[in-house]
Amino acid sequence: MQTRTMTSKLEPGAAVVPSPVAAPTTYIHRGTPAFTRTNLALFAAGFATFGLLYCVQPLMPEFSADYGVSAATSALSLSVTTGVLAFALLVAGALSDAWGRKPVMTVSILLSSVLVLLTTLAPTWPLLLALRTLLGVTLSGLPAVAMTYLSEEMDVESIGLGMGLYISGSAVGGMGGRLVTGVLADFVDWRVGVGVVGVIGLLAGWVFARSLPPSRHFVRQPPGLRALRRRFSGVLHDPGLPWMFFEGFLLLGAFVTVYNYLGYRLLAPPYDLSQATVGLIFGIYLVGTFSSPWMGHLAGKLGRRKVLWTAAAMILAGVLLTLARPLWLIMLGIVVLTFGFFGGHSIVSSWVGRRAGAAKAQASALYLCCYYVGSSVAGWAGGLFYAWHGWNGVGAFVGVLALLALLVAWRLYRLPPLAGPPSPGTEPALP
Repeated sequence: MQTRTMTSKLEPGAAVVPSPVAAPTTYIHRGTPAFTRTNLALFAAGFATFGLLYCVQPLMPEFSADYGVSAATSALSLSVTTGVLAFALLVAGALSDAWGRKPVMTVSILLSSVLVLLTTLAPTWPLLLALRTLLGVTLSGLPAVAMTYLSEEMDVESIGLGMGLYISGSAVGGMGGRLVTGVLADFVDWRVGVGVVGVIGLLAGWVFARSLPPSRHFVRQPPGLRALRRRFSGVLHDPGLPWMFFEGFLLLGAFVTVYNYLGYRLLAPPYDLSQATVGLIFGIYLVGTFSSPWMGHLAGKLGRRKVLWTAAAMILAGVLLTLARPLWLIMLGIVVLTFGFFGGHSIVSSWVGRRAGAAKAQASALYLCCYYVGSSVAGWAGGLFYAWHGWNGVGAFVGVLALLALLVAWRLYRLPPLAGPPSPGTEPALP
């Protein structure tokens, strides 16, 4: 029977000795019950995490009216969460190295759901922002750790589909959170909508805890600043990973900026749509449930470097379409942009795990740190462009981000493929 090897965890300066590990059958393969349970659990986790995170996005005009704040200030309800989340991810990855993947993820979902429920009681804007800031800390225990779990436990031929399905859950959660709060804000009250999202998060956490198989290839690493610094240093010296981190910054920055200020445009003349109708527009997120696994699978067949640039080009084309006046062209632009974003994120996130080797947790944390910094910084800055020149200002800003993403994709296209056999839980080198 074939076996796979992995590099032992050694003290600094010790020789690296390959040691036999479990047979390939111990990895999670597509078509097995373990694959189904894993994807159910991570679909629920992605659904909860991104529903809890983004449920405030369609409510920004409501916050402006309720608390008397500007569009850019209202956007802080999301930006403070993603900003704190970005840097908390660096710590969460290290904690999961010491405490285990599943425990950290489970606690993350449950605590985050409780904080979102408390948000419904916030009487003042500063208190709401304080709760959203804490949410960034608690949410950090899932995204980077989920990527690491998949790269450790999935078979090399199954990880692309597994990552795509996890991101599909994220897309449905992001859509569901926005849809619930956007519609209920119009018919009842935004606090009711947020409360419903919090309850859904608790239920998703229960499904996750019951369904996710325990780690079989996790090797506990005691916390230590020297070893942690060494792993981060190795990641940053890779010729491709820093570019992938920057690509994540650009992809989510462009995507979040469009959705942050879309509601302001469509609630105003000449469209005068209702809050419920604007909330329904977030149903376009369903496009991501198809594009992320489809483009992830396509990248697995053709090579990531050959597919990633098309995702960036779609984001650029989508934002250009939103500059048109007819509503149907605006909606078409949002569909194209959403398709490109989820496909691009699926490709880059699985590529990070492939290149990271033994430092998967650190690479995933750095990628998602840059990813959410993009959301926080660009999502807030877009409000300044909206105040300066309305939607045309937002379109110009996002267009620059998308063009930079296309240039980075071209830079990654020229990246030499990794040599040698893949490490456990990663994908083979692709042309």
